[in-house]
Amino acid sequence: MIDPDIYAQAEAVLAACRARGLTIATAESCTGGLVAGALTAVPGSSDVVDRGFVTYSNAAKMAMLGVPAGMLDQYGAVSAQTAEAMARGALKAAGTSLAVSITGVAGPGGGSDAKPVGLVHFGCARADGTVLLREERFGSLSRDDIRMRSVSVALGLLAELAG
Repeated sequence: MIDPDIYAQAEAVLAACRARGLTIATAESCTGGLVAGALTAVPGSSDVVDRGFVTYSNAAKMAMLGVPAGMLDQYGAVSAQTAEAMARGALKAAGTSLAVSITGVAGPGGGSDAKPVGLVHFGCARADGTVLLREERFGSLSRDDIRMRSVSVALGLLAELAG
């Protein structure tokens, strides 16, 4: 069910977290829980994965993750600022060691000149205050391809902060 490469990435993230006693929360918008799904596809992942937040709407981002309304008004849901706030909010709400966030335009519609289909912002936060931000412009790939590539990037960020 899970792509073998994604599964291998998830296994590596879980192993790195286990070795260091780290736990994970996810905060996902355009991927709709696929990162949490990839991690939990691996047997025994419950010792690392605490929870996942699917915050597709702005209201959910505010209510579940504490993303400020003013930030969403100023920068929009698809922005580095929102990705960082989502990751920090998930970390705080879950009390985990690590949190990763994804917010983007998976298409096929919904893009604009400023925020085209394929634009995805990522945030990854560690309890010690370290934050990694990343922007990807996947271009005019299919919705499924944008979402799967986003899962891979998110797992890569978790691996980087877990290492």
